[in-house]
Amino acid sequence: MKQAGWRKWHRWIGIVSAPFLLFAAVTGVIAGLAEMFSEDEEAREEARARISEVRLPVTPAMASEPIAKALTEAAARVPGAPVDKVLVDFKSDPPSVAVYLGGPEGGEDRQLLYDARTGQFLGEKPYIDKPFLTRLHSGEAFGDWGLVLGTAWGLSLVTMLGTGLVVYLAMWRPGRKGLKRLFW
Repeated sequence: MKQAGWRKWHRWIGIVSAPFLLFAAVTGVIAGLAEMFSEDEEAREEARARISEVRLPVTPAMASEPIAKALTEAAARVPGAPVDKVLVDFKSDPPSVAVYLGGPEGGEDRQLLYDARTGQFLGEKPYIDKPFLTRLHSGEAFGDWGLVLGTAWGLSLVTMLGTGLVVYLAMWRPGRKGLKRLFW
């Protein structure tokens, strides 16, 4: 294909792709900034510096007792609630067990946090599998068709890069000096 043909395709693909790429870029920047400045990120940074007191080999009781204490306390607090998952974190301060509860009709409900040593209730917060900004950025917030569109705008970006590279290389002329070697 001639250079003019590549430019034409690049422009048309760019016009159709622009709103999707803008959406992906803006939501990606917002999600990145939200992640950088979140309390969760601060807690993860602090946890990286700590060293877990639990060493291998671990006895079965070291793993099962904290879970049993947390599940017993959770059953007294929210009887009959469906348990989605249980997470033991030996590195947190204090070591903790998180019990994630599902809703009675499905989906996520809340997270209950317990001290892994004592079984004492530490707190409760909403349980959301993925943050809204992450789901918005991927398109998942709009359902299955949102994921299809998310994949399409990713392919649009790859196509724009490919056709742009072809146009760029087609404009290259040997023998140029200085910055004109790169920016022709």
